[in-house]
Amino acid sequence: MSKIVHIGNGAGFSGDRFDAGQALVQHLKSCDGPRYLMFEVLAERTIASAQRAKAVNPDAGFSPYLDHYVNDILADIQQAGITLVSNLGAANPEAAARRVHELAAEQGLKPFKIAVLTGDDVREYLDDDALLAAETMEGTSLAGRTICSANVYLGGRHVAAALATGADIVLVGRTTDSALVLGPLIHEFGWAEDELDKLASGTICGHLLECGGQVSGTYFADPGFKDVPDLAHAGFPVTEVTADGSFVITKPDATGGLISPATVTEQLLYEMHDPSRYLVPDVTADVTQMTITQEASNRIRVAGVKGSSPPETLKITVCVEGGWLAEAEMSYSGANGLARAELAGDIVKTRMAESGCNQEIRMDVFGAYSVLDGGILTDERRASLRFDDDYRLRLSLVSETRATAQKLFDELQSLYCSGPAAGGGFRGSVTEQMSSASVLMPRDVVEPHVSISDVPAG
Repeated sequence: MSKIVHIGNGAGFSGDRFDAGQALVQHLKSCDGPRYLMFEVLAERTIASAQRAKAVNPDAGFSPYLDHYVNDILADIQQAGITLVSNLGAANPEAAARRVHELAAEQGLKPFKIAVLTGDDVREYLDDDALLAAETMEGTSLAGRTICSANVYLGGRHVAAALATGADIVLVGRTTDSALVLGPLIHEFGWAEDELDKLASGTICGHLLECGGQVSGTYFADPGFKDVPDLAHAGFPVTEVTADGSFVITKPDATGGLISPATVTEQLLYEMHDPSRYLVPDVTADVTQMTITQEASNRIRVAGVKGSSPPETLKITVCVEGGWLAEAEMSYSGANGLARAELAGDIVKTRMAESGCNQEIRMDVFGAYSVLDGGILTDERRASLRFDDDYRLRLSLVSETRATAQKLFDELQSLYCSGPAAGGGFRGSVTEQMSSASVLMPRDVVEPHVSISDVPAG
């Protein structure tokens, strides 16, 4: 029987459902052949937040949710020989490895062999001036900004090299999300750099898994239009991959959710600007000839992905300080609630202008206008609203100074007693913000600094 590699993904973002990995582990324990569990938890700004945490505490900077994801599955993956691959390392994979060792010791488990992949933090070998001067391909302007983080996307071959050390667990920082799947496939099948169709197929397999439950019905669900059974217990995805690169997407038995041609197609198109040129460090993937076939309930076979040479540059996400965001809300209900909510917003906007604030203040009234209307209430929409209903005012602004952001918060809070009748349920926050931009860098600038190290138990 030909070799099949089984890979499950237990998270699609930082804060995703913490117990999803448990059903995946039980499923993987029943599979024959190499088995991997991944957690994908890094977004562009997640790692910037982690860099800030590391700057304050050298032992921090890995995912704050690491314990939640791995503590309850460590014993099972060790007993079953399931390999864990994850970007839970964020800005500090070494510290993440030390924490995993601590959790294992607390449970009386034998030490894991843990490899960490580093080199994605380009500020360790590039100065900020070079990054600020780089031409941005997307995102905010970097000129004159203060950099919070700058991380390059490493690829599947880097992850495969970490697995080649014989690691039980591989913890990385910034790689492409799909590299967490492609790396194990390169390691298991020995795909060469010129086997471009296979590398492309492995990349698309990773792309379909990377958002966790999105390919198995979560986020896809829309009651009455796209129904998904038992969404409260949706199973997260597992792939079964063969040496030719073709694969099946499925999920554990006795779980909710749905894997169908539609769920797979929606996830396929996520963040895919050009289906004929999906760029990652290892390959350029082309899905225009890809086939999606339903083999059975909750089993979709994918084949026909084509590959061509990878790009000559690597993408770096640069995060810079983005000022302060103020958000403040107050409810006005019952007769004439909308008019009272709008009056409250006008009072705050007037007082902010009189104080010298010239930033744009966004005003939404939930129940009347918000997301779809862009903060504008049309006459047609107003005529359809009830005189006596529940309305919630939301004001927000972004300011370069915390003081201005705090003033918006304070002004709306003051309307408990200094505003229209019967305001209540005030909530608000003032939070530091970041903006991001993408720049491209030649590979030869990055590659010499990529390294793999073993982090032994303390």
